[in-house]
Amino acid sequence: MGKVVLVTGVARQLGGRFVRRVQRDPEVDRVVAVDAVPPEHHLGGADFVQADIRQPTITKVLAEHRVDTVVHMDVTGTALAGGSRGSVKETNVIGTMQLLGACQKSPTVKRLVVKSSTNVYGSAPRDPAVFTETTPPKSLPSGGFAKDTVEVEGYVRGFARRRPDVAVCVLRFANILGPAADSPLAEYFSLPVLPTVFGYDPRLQFVHEDDAVEVLRLASHDPRRGTLNSGTFNIAGEGLLLLSQCARRLGRPTLPVLLPAVTWVGTALRTLGATDFSPEQIRLLTHGRVVATRQMRETLGFRPKYTTAEAFADFVRSRGPGLLPPAALAGAVDRIAALPFAGGGSKSGGTEPGGTESGAGGGTGPGADNSAHHSAN
Repeated sequence: MGKVVLVTGVARQLGGRFVRRVQRDPEVDRVVAVDAVPPEHHLGGADFVQADIRQPTITKVLAEHRVDTVVHMDVTGTALAGGSRGSVKETNVIGTMQLLGACQKSPTVKRLVVKSSTNVYGSAPRDPAVFTETTPPKSLPSGGFAKDTVEVEGYVRGFARRRPDVAVCVLRFANILGPAADSPLAEYFSLPVLPTVFGYDPRLQFVHEDDAVEVLRLASHDPRRGTLNSGTFNIAGEGLLLLSQCARRLGRPTLPVLLPAVTWVGTALRTLGATDFSPEQIRLLTHGRVVATRQMRETLGFRPKYTTAEAFADFVRSRGPGLLPPAALAGAVDRIAALPFAGGGSKSGGTEPGGTESGAGGGTGPGADNSAHHSAN
């Protein structure tokens, strides 16, 4: 009998896509799709079970279907329609605790894959240029989705100690983008005008949703020859982009706000229901975050098809034109940067020359960011 794979969080687009993809694998016999609400998208031939992972009933689901592989994708920063931040936190933390408790009792579970986030590293002014999987954060996240992921990973480590016979793989995703992206950052980039922190131009990394599905599939199977898919891995597309570059490619104007007033702007946006402009997201849009992906490529054996720039470009195409034509905006910025009072086109100006704008890794801004770009990949 082939593998029986249980997937949580299937009501979300990414979860649904993974379910449809993994059931095409010849070594998979059945896929059990679990969520508290029925999905609006189809799940192919998967068996859908409506169950809340915050409840002990998930133990029965594992036992009844004799599940041997669990892919936990119900760790997220956004609520489904009608949900609240409180319900999201409960699902992330309490739901993970219940699921891991059920896995610990199950004699059939042999592999656990957890969708985590690079949010576990936080964002702080004294952060290292590049985070590796073993780099401790300078400042632990104090709330929101970032704190949820820290707690989730703590419970996963405890489970791995109690069940050393289970292969555990934790995938720390950079910001996932693509046509169907529903993350807080995707909501932010969809605003007609982007609030930014005055004086800061953070470095950002992205991973395309197609690559996210593929690496989850890779982690859910036995490792290929010469690779190891147990452990913790940073997942991100090659290269990085500055927030200013993202805004120009979107064709959206920015609204620089002094740091003390950013919290007020975030509160106003949440009140309007525009986006989850949480303190963690504000820190990301202030200090940025770059992670190393060497272990992803050399140990896990995964190479994303999309670079950070290409993932963002696909997201831009799905969102339609912004208020400003991107090409004209980029040209105007370059002309201003070439003026004598602006430094005469100095390389340290953080502009986007045509040669680097279209490169596979995207523009990397100031010279200090170029070195981080190379060391991150």
